[in-house]
Amino acid sequence: MKLTLSWLKDHLDTDESLDALADKLTMIGLEVEGIEDKAKALAPFTIAKVLTAEKHPNADKLQVCSVDTGEGAPVQVVCGAPNARAGLVTVFAPPGTYIPAKDFTLGIGNIRGVESRGMLCSAAELQLSEDHDGIIELPADAPVGQSYAAWAGLGDPVLDINLTPNRQDCAGVSGIARDLAAAGMGKFRDPSVKPIKGDFPCPVNVTVEDSKLCPGFALRLVKGVKNGPSPEWLQKRLAAIGLRPINALVDITNYLTFDRSRPLHVFDAAKVKGNLVVRRAQDGETLLALDGRTYTLDSNVCVIADQHGVESLAGIMGGEASGCSAETTDVLIESALWNEINIAQTGRRLGINTDARYRFERGVDPAFMVPGLDLATKLVMEFCGGTPSEAIVVGNAFGDDRIIDFPLSEVKRLAGIEVSFTEARRILTQLGFMVAGTGAVVKVAVPSWRSDVHGKADIVEEIVRIHGVDKVPMTPFERGENPRKPVLTQIQTRTRRAKRALAARGLTEAVTWSFIAKPAAELFGGGQPELALANPIASDLSDMRPSLLPGLIASAQANADRGYPDLALFEVGQIFKGDRPQDQFVAASGVRRGVAASAGLGRHWSGSAQATALDAKADAFAVLAAAGAPMAGLQIATNKLPAWLHPGRSGAIQIGPQNVLGYFGELHPRVLEQLGADGPVVAFEVILDRVPDAKQRPTRAKPALELSAFHPVSRDFAFIVDRKVAAADLVRAAQGVDKKLITSVGVFDVYEGKGIDPDKKSVAIAVTLQPRDKTMTDQEIDAVGAKIVAEVTKKTGGTLRG
Repeated sequence: MKLTLSWLKDHLDTDESLDALADKLTMIGLEVEGIEDKAKALAPFTIAKVLTAEKHPNADKLQVCSVDTGEGAPVQVVCGAPNARAGLVTVFAPPGTYIPAKDFTLGIGNIRGVESRGMLCSAAELQLSEDHDGIIELPADAPVGQSYAAWAGLGDPVLDINLTPNRQDCAGVSGIARDLAAAGMGKFRDPSVKPIKGDFPCPVNVTVEDSKLCPGFALRLVKGVKNGPSPEWLQKRLAAIGLRPINALVDITNYLTFDRSRPLHVFDAAKVKGNLVVRRAQDGETLLALDGRTYTLDSNVCVIADQHGVESLAGIMGGEASGCSAETTDVLIESALWNEINIAQTGRRLGINTDARYRFERGVDPAFMVPGLDLATKLVMEFCGGTPSEAIVVGNAFGDDRIIDFPLSEVKRLAGIEVSFTEARRILTQLGFMVAGTGAVVKVAVPSWRSDVHGKADIVEEIVRIHGVDKVPMTPFERGENPRKPVLTQIQTRTRRAKRALAARGLTEAVTWSFIAKPAAELFGGGQPELALANPIASDLSDMRPSLLPGLIASAQANADRGYPDLALFEVGQIFKGDRPQDQFVAASGVRRGVAASAGLGRHWSGSAQATALDAKADAFAVLAAAGAPMAGLQIATNKLPAWLHPGRSGAIQIGPQNVLGYFGELHPRVLEQLGADGPVVAFEVILDRVPDAKQRPTRAKPALELSAFHPVSRDFAFIVDRKVAAADLVRAAQGVDKKLITSVGVFDVYEGKGIDPDKKSVAIAVTLQPRDKTMTDQEIDAVGAKIVAEVTKKTGGTLRG
């Protein structure tokens, strides 16, 4: 909802500053999203006069202008506008001015060898319109040297308010002014609308076939009008909030839509044949609307029709056939009430968003239906002349009365603040409520424009937001003797942590189908009859997935087919091993394809390495660490691998022989071929449900973070061991030398080939020592290194590589 400050002051007598009004609006629940002050933004732009305009010596379409800026000697400006000429009064921007439309700050330029000390501006460059064909042309008597924004009357700031759906009354400027007045920011101006007495009966009758779709309908004919441009003040007001002025009749309806939240519609009476009928559209009926599009309607759409057919989409948009133009002499003004739900459904079905729909689907003031018609008639007669007919009113012109028994103690009970009866009555009265009674329970009559107020809690909300939400005391929740239980379950926590860990490692989250084709399910251990869907939505979505990997592999291949072969995807979701609840698990899975290795892993000499099984292993371990698995107890096994993994380039992660937490490695080429995917692809899958719970042991509290004042020391060791020896055995042996001093051990290289016996391999590890008490000497470091060599040799049978 946009409005200008001067427009607001039409309804609010106030001396408060713009900032104070904006702050108060936000405090009472009408959040100000932004303030656009064109006078401030365009302050550097001044009025100037072109004295001479000569052809540029080095460019056919440029002119060198001598410009009088009103500040001493003329300045030289190079201009490419076709309308630049001697004697033209226009808008000038000196060097150092920020140009809004082009998003740059103007400097002294050199254009084709000629110096230019400023710029002559178009309306588009000042973001005043879309006209960029030439520079602005001002009247000859415009004062040279004066601020253009001040002379043009642009010093009217525009406020942009984010309305919540329940505040339909504030979809009009008058409603916003009423709230500000109740909040003590001024006096509300609420001029009554005088009824318009018609000079003759309205010749057009109205029939409403379904009162549920149209509770009320008012119509009046004004004949003898002269349609033309609306007054300048109205055009500026509409343009300021982003509406294009069209003609007086249309501008009046737009003005009342934003001023009083009362959408109306005007028909050219000469184009309406016979009487009007409010009815449901017939299936297949069409309407060429005012936006130039043709809409096909059905029986769910409410329309206004005449003898020729549909003339308007009720409450949303009028038709082109009966629209008003400069030739219009007789006009039918319609003011109606529409079913909110039907308006919303019609708008969504047809894809139409209009200012009228925005208000009708939230609800408008039913009691203002007839006064809105009278006010529109008054403006039409004032701007266009004409003679009005009597009004025809069909249905109910007033909403239902709502009276609420309100205990004053509810404010304290629900909001925790004390508000006196005098203050509460003042707030409610200024908001338009009527309060009767002086006891502990009073009767509150809800105004017709507040369709969102239905109960006691709503009245408390009105009192508190005007009294001041900042006055509600900060009261901590009573925790009781027992500590509060966590909101998330353990598996929910693990899911969130796993997603963060994988995203931090450069993988992109994907969401795939929970159903896959039966052949794909069989490749990953599924395909059982109990996991087949009785009524699948597609033939290739017939079975519940036993793994997340088929969907991720398909997504990776789809990206590769479209020219993105190097990618890493992950998903955390449910997998199904059977139809019992205990056979359903939450898994975290991922695939890497092409040059999608983990950034920063290991010490690879290449800047972009092909993803390998070790990348998948690192991903799986990151998930397990985030899920709280006991990392020191994890083991890698190669004898329990599923058929979808390459037998020589994969492994299983387990804690003991019975609890397999997941798998990692390169996918089997046969599996990729059957899935129609190109390889190689590395993958992992971890079952989060199988991660054992952390043991709760009573221990003395330790600092959350222990930092040493001494620099860590890193040493590398390479051992030649039998090919059957696992690298993890070397890591565990090195870690066991001094668990307090040795903070990390990692494998950074495995070599097999020239210089190494065929049945041997070289495994290189990096050991980090973190001294706690003092800086270690070379002798002490060498002593620890000797212990590491001795322990690894003893446990693995390896020898230090020379």
